[in-house]
Amino acid sequence: MNFPPLPSSLQAALVERGYAAATPVQAEVMQPQAAGRDLVVSAQTGSGKTIAFGLAMAEQLLGHSDTIPFAERPLALIIAPTRELALQVSRELAWLYGKAGARIATCVGGMNPQQERKTLRSGATIVVGTPGRLRDHLERGALDLSALKAVVLDEADEMLDMGFREELEEILDATPETRRTLLFSATMPRPIEALARRYQRDALRIATISEGRGHGDISYQAVTVSPPEIENAVVNLLRYHEAETAILFCATREKVRHLHATLQERGFAVVALSGEHSQSERNQALQALRDRRARVCVATDVAARGIDLPTLSLVIHVEIPRDAETLQHRSGRTGRAGKKGTAVLIVPFSRRKRVESMMRHAKINAQWTEAPDRDAIKTRDQERLLEKLLAPVEVDDGDRELAKRLLAERTPTEIAAMLVQAHRASMPEPEDLIANTPEARREAQKERHRPGFEDTVWFRLDLGRRQNADPRWILPLLCRRGHITRNEVGAIRIGPDETYFQIPRQIADKFAEATVRSARTDGDEDPVLIERSETGPRDAAKGNRKRHHARGNAGEPRVKAKPTKKKFDRAKNKQDGKAAKPPKGSFRKKRP
Repeated sequence: MNFPPLPSSLQAALVERGYAAATPVQAEVMQPQAAGRDLVVSAQTGSGKTIAFGLAMAEQLLGHSDTIPFAERPLALIIAPTRELALQVSRELAWLYGKAGARIATCVGGMNPQQERKTLRSGATIVVGTPGRLRDHLERGALDLSALKAVVLDEADEMLDMGFREELEEILDATPETRRTLLFSATMPRPIEALARRYQRDALRIATISEGRGHGDISYQAVTVSPPEIENAVVNLLRYHEAETAILFCATREKVRHLHATLQERGFAVVALSGEHSQSERNQALQALRDRRARVCVATDVAARGIDLPTLSLVIHVEIPRDAETLQHRSGRTGRAGKKGTAVLIVPFSRRKRVESMMRHAKINAQWTEAPDRDAIKTRDQERLLEKLLAPVEVDDGDRELAKRLLAERTPTEIAAMLVQAHRASMPEPEDLIANTPEARREAQKERHRPGFEDTVWFRLDLGRRQNADPRWILPLLCRRGHITRNEVGAIRIGPDETYFQIPRQIADKFAEATVRSARTDGDEDPVLIERSETGPRDAAKGNRKRHHARGNAGEPRVKAKPTKKKFDRAKNKQDGKAAKPPKGSFRKKRP
């Protein structure tokens, strides 16, 4: 054991847990020049920070003794951004200081506050909590910080990002000036620097993050996909890696719900974590991952803070992180404690430059690649199956008897084929992805056309999103004005001020004539303009361009419609849960 001299109670706890060598951050905080000083520590997630600050404050808690004397008021305070991280820190300190007789109180949202106040009144030596709950106990008089000797801010950058500055300042202002302040953060933005200047004195700066790369134990990959293929790419990445535990990061709760349901339908053992889940639901999800009942977790950034799963080897950024710091924090869920991990960013084609800039800022070198296809997954499945079947196993008499019966009924080749089929049947089927070339994507788009829509003509409406254009009422309008059925309308593309749609070429002339006649006889003063388009939906996709109208057929009178003036209260419609109503016009009077 290469740890510096420690109290025997802490040494015994480390040996019992199998700690033979200190990690870089643990070794740095125990150097002689760090003894008793305020510290600003920049270390990557998964580097052993919890044990590091636990050992760093041993002098304040134990002095020259092996046990902690009874204290009516807390001697140490650890503040963490999320419930999961606070609970994890509490568990780690419980075994580290268990033999020293420490009493630990955990104060987090979602737990019974009355029970927490009871624990605080009974004499807690170390208090671990989240900023909001700690401030609540402080204002109610249940948390007395007057005897505090050490305070730790764990993942301080995340707490400031989450808007906890006011809570942190109120808590720190209630602590004695003689306290020791340890600030741990994976990144050091300006707000962290300002916090350190205000609440620390002559702080020693410790940085154990390599300057050349964001995380030495994580292999980064960036997978470029077409936006509609993102979920298919997620399925194939999970199947390709077959990680013991994987976490998928999404930006919103809604995306977590949708992706969780999608993966469940595909046969993955998956759980979800987001702000809408109670503490009990979060605990159950994490326990399912630890028990191997689930292998995939879909989570938002905040919900996944503090998750420490030893078997987590794959992180997939389903939605691009908002900045380089978030990228590092997300990816740091894997590659912990010396283990190797993989972080994959799913990058839509249009977002590649932004992701490249983000990774440069984070000093991360990622391998740009394509999502694995069915053939690549099949090859990896074969390798894994061979490795599994060729591994040495213990066979009892019953297994030998069963093997003899099988060999009597089937050939060895047939038995091997059945094993392969049984292995594949237990795993979700991979997805077929569009090849990552413009030509292949255009060809795949053609193949997806409905029968009869191989050759079409684009038409145009002078209404768009700003007029609340919606396929639910555009389709009936086209059927009535053009004397066609729903099955004769192809793709509909809605732009800001105009809408394009496809009509099969064989009925395009008939449709155009019908729209002109219906505009004359419909009896409305301001009918919607329907006309052919020579350019198609490219104009709609370019956003706010100057509107223009193509000329009609020679000899036909032009039926011109004024732009719709009435706009609808989208917020009201959304609030009431009702679909937007169509603009005022002739098509509201009848239905096809």
